[in-house]
Amino acid sequence: MPSSNQNLRNRKLQQQDSSERTAPPAGSRRKGPGGAKTGGATNLRFSFICLVISASLLIFLLGAYTDSFHPIIDGIAGKLGYHEKIYAVVIDAGSTGSRVLAFEFHHGYLDGRLVLDYELFKQSKPGLSAFAERPEDGAASIGKLLEEAKTVVPLEKLSQTPLVLKATAGLRLLKPEQAEALLAACRALFKTSGFLVDEQAVEIMDGTDEGIFSWFTVNFLLGKLNGRNTVAALDLGGGSTQVTFAPKDVSQTPLYKDFMHRVPTFNSYVEVFTNSYLGAGLHAIRHAVFTHRAPENQTKLSSECVNPIIQDKLFRYGTGQYYISGKENPKATTVPTVDYELCASIVRQKLLPTLKPKPVTLKQHEISAFSYFFDRAIENGLVEPMLGGETTVGHFVTQSREVCANPNADQPFMCVDLVFISLLLEEGYGLKPKTPLKLYKKIDGHEISWALGCAYNILTSRENANKH
Repeated sequence: MPSSNQNLRNRKLQQQDSSERTAPPAGSRRKGPGGAKTGGATNLRFSFICLVISASLLIFLLGAYTDSFHPIIDGIAGKLGYHEKIYAVVIDAGSTGSRVLAFEFHHGYLDGRLVLDYELFKQSKPGLSAFAERPEDGAASIGKLLEEAKTVVPLEKLSQTPLVLKATAGLRLLKPEQAEALLAACRALFKTSGFLVDEQAVEIMDGTDEGIFSWFTVNFLLGKLNGRNTVAALDLGGGSTQVTFAPKDVSQTPLYKDFMHRVPTFNSYVEVFTNSYLGAGLHAIRHAVFTHRAPENQTKLSSECVNPIIQDKLFRYGTGQYYISGKENPKATTVPTVDYELCASIVRQKLLPTLKPKPVTLKQHEISAFSYFFDRAIENGLVEPMLGGETTVGHFVTQSREVCANPNADQPFMCVDLVFISLLLEEGYGLKPKTPLKLYKKIDGHEISWALGCAYNILTSRENANKH
């Protein structure tokens, strides 16, 4: 048996071993009575910081999703066959020509918004208003465009695809009975087309809608509808011109109050100013200038805004045909030129009274211009024909003076066109010479036209009606 001394020694060894296991490591400090609380507070603070960072990151990712992640995820969904195609067809019956745009959309896989996949653009000349005395022939010209649209829309989708024809300034300028005869002929055509049509499928479009749809198209294609930095849209047609933008502070411009409209976007809306200035289109101003001080119904005309080398050049406007010659300029020396200041004074007389109210705060915005603004810019080398680009108001003014000082039989009416555009931008809209203008015909391969905004509006309105 172990002795009492051995038992005592063993108990001391066990106590020493136990104390070594529970002792803190060398160099460490023992926690005081508040140590546990201090550690808990530190952990809580760290957890809170992590939560804030995570929430901020989530908000950032959700914000970036629309512009960056959505196309990626949506593209994957499309390749896996999750997209159902949706179609809409719009006929733009303008003053100088008719155009068909057939759109193919799908719903975004995650947020359900409409995404544009493809469009067909075809056009024919002359415009529908040229058939004022032959409405059946006018409808036949539209029928040819419908056949083009049917190459895009699958047969099984035809009866589900809305079809509309919206006539613009050209028909607004006709006699009411002539315009109605053309619309009636087109309605009869639509009823047998196989497309989805309703009572409002064929109509003269309000100028307000034309401006809003153009603004929507540009901002939709630029991806700016979700932000506050939307761009202003300037659309120049043959019979009218439209200005649309989202004012930064409507309270500062009470004259806008009768011209403000709420435009639905993806998940919200934007308040925009829009106005369509009837009579301030490119062909309407030409007609007003050429007939300046001329007897009514006279078709052989001479103009101070046309170079004197031009003789009896045909100009069509509405149902009329005119033969235009240039007037001699007594100030010219060796080369026949247009008297620029005299021409500008006539254009000013015809143009400025049509611009009420003036868009006085337009200069505060980034500006996109298209249609005849783009056409005349590329014809004068101000921007690239295929890509578009940026020019300034001053470049239009400089080019107008140069063109009017040089005879050019190939572009007989270019002088009056550029004088008109220069005065419209500078005196009509109040833009400075250095104001940049972004000129487009297409964005990402898609045509700049009010028709896209119109198609989007039709499809979303139908879907919202079905939900209720």
